[in-house]
Amino acid sequence: MSIQAHPDDQEFTVAGTLAKWARAGCEIVSVIITSGDAGSNDPKYGDEYKPKLAKLREKEQRAANKVLGIQKTIFLGYPDGELEPTLALRKELTRLVRKHKPEAVVIGDPQGVFYGNGYINHPDHRAAAQAGLYAVFPSAGTRLIFTDLLRAGYEPHNVKRVYVHGAANPDTWVDVRETINDKITALKKHASQLGDWDPEKMIREWAAETGKDKGLEAAEDFKVMILVEERPEN
Repeated sequence: MSIQAHPDDQEFTVAGTLAKWARAGCEIVSVIITSGDAGSNDPKYGDEYKPKLAKLREKEQRAANKVLGIQKTIFLGYPDGELEPTLALRKELTRLVRKHKPEAVVIGDPQGVFYGNGYINHPDHRAAAQAGLYAVFPSAGTRLIFTDLLRAGYEPHNVKRVYVHGAANPDTWVDVRETINDKITALKKHASQLGDWDPEKMIREWAAETGKDKGLEAAEDFKVMILVEERPEN
């Protein structure tokens, strides 16, 4: 399960890994908490444009996920640019984790604020990451947290691993050489955000820089939290 704040967040960050897992036969659920309805600075638009933009961006995300081989896309419809890591959001994500029972959950870094000298992390990214993290632990696996979910039939589920992208100290590198073209193609489906800009050069440079110290032509990196140890079978 990938939990991200906006349409296009996963394409900029972890799409190569998700495509690799999909190729290997994994069933992937993509959860997009907002529909990206604030994603325009065109002066000809006002707030009346937000519902139309949300539908457009949802369509773009579904097209991107199709490229990546992602089977299910869920939009929660929270307002773009106003996301907070509320208890209500955590409960909603807890319900989805208990319902779909993913082995791994992919989120951003809830602590990431400054990236280099030129990018301040969007507060929606941090809110989505924090709510997603605490939905995984402790909420999804603890029986008596959100007992209304229990009454509704959502039994506890323990996620085995959390993959955190954008972490300051990654410890896991995924070789995405074979899926970077899928990542780029998927990202280009977000035409409303890209305009005339072609992101391919940047994405390839990021992947090469991420992988170079590990001898990988193209990579995505993560901090991986191992919540359930898997013992080898005898």
